[in-house]
Amino acid sequence: MADETSTATVSSGTPAEAQSSERAKRKQRMGEVISNKMAKTIIVRVERRFPHRRYKKVVTGYKKLYAHDEKSEAKVGDTVRIEETRPLSKTKRWRLVQVVEASTGVTPVAV
Repeated sequence: MADETSTATVSSGTPAEAQSSERAKRKQRMGEVISNKMAKTIIVRVERRFPHRRYKKVVTGYKKLYAHDEKSEAKVGDTVRIEETRPLSKTKRWRLVQVVEASTGVTPVAV
């Protein structure tokens, strides 16, 4: 009986190694920069269109997301692509991937 257990082989692959190579894609969103007054942080308004549950009319919903902008390259009015990341602060969970389209002639709100 001892011989039977000694001949059994155990797989050497660990589940943690398999998970790290097959990690899920991170969420990406496109939106418009509505504020860049903070240091290395932008606020992006993301638009979402969906049918109303009862009336089936297409409704537009908006969400304000705080994103990390390391080089402060995004300006108010720019269309940007942001990506989900680990929590960077109390409200900041996104980071700037690229400025898709620079704004043309949009003036920021007067202070």
